[in-house]
Amino acid sequence: MPAIIDKIKRLFHPHSEVFDHDKVFVIFVLGGPGAGKGTQCAKLVQEFGFSHLSAGDLLRAEQNREGSQYGELIRQNIREGKIVPSEVTVGLLRNAIAAELEKRKENTEQGWGDGKGRFLVDGFPRQMDQAHIFDEQVCESKFVLFFVTSEEVLLQRLLERGKTSGREDDNEESIKKRFKTFVETSMPVVEYYKKHDKVIEIDATKSIDDVYTHTSAAVRERLSI
Repeated sequence: MPAIIDKIKRLFHPHSEVFDHDKVFVIFVLGGPGAGKGTQCAKLVQEFGFSHLSAGDLLRAEQNREGSQYGELIRQNIREGKIVPSEVTVGLLRNAIAAELEKRKENTEQGWGDGKGRFLVDGFPRQMDQAHIFDEQVCESKFVLFFVTSEEVLLQRLLERGKTSGREDDNEESIKKRFKTFVETSMPVVEYYKKHDKVIEIDATKSIDDVYTHTSAAVRERLSI
């Protein structure tokens, strides 16, 4: 395992491609598994023109990519509810941001073009080293959207989703492991950003529309848009 981690660090070690945080707006989106982060992000994309990057989706795509030497490592961590090595996740996010900026470089609508862009990074950072690596070596984040609800609500939501999602981690055992991991590793991240006045808490137990009303207003106020 240490040899694999060393390979990952060499592969994803950042070079000089650090994004200007005055041009690239990055909002971290956190909340327990099943808090509705993806649903709310989809609505923000429609209203504000954000690019939605899901750390989990990027990892799942990498684990299924033909020829990926890290696929099994990612798969094992996801199955056990553990956090994938930070170098992998940060590297995938950095590459995705670069690709989206290149793709939209001629589009000057809704905060894009000329090196500018707006990103929602969903399900990240999940632990402190990810937060530090991203802020220091990729792009300083603007703030954190933190969707709050109870473990009981999250469990019921994910068990229902598991009936049709096809995700191997949407089962009760994996869900409980994921929630435990979230509390132990991600809550310190939330507390860290709270100390810097960079956390917006949203009650995620309400209806999708009610949650979005508060989410949209908070984003508009913080970004002055």
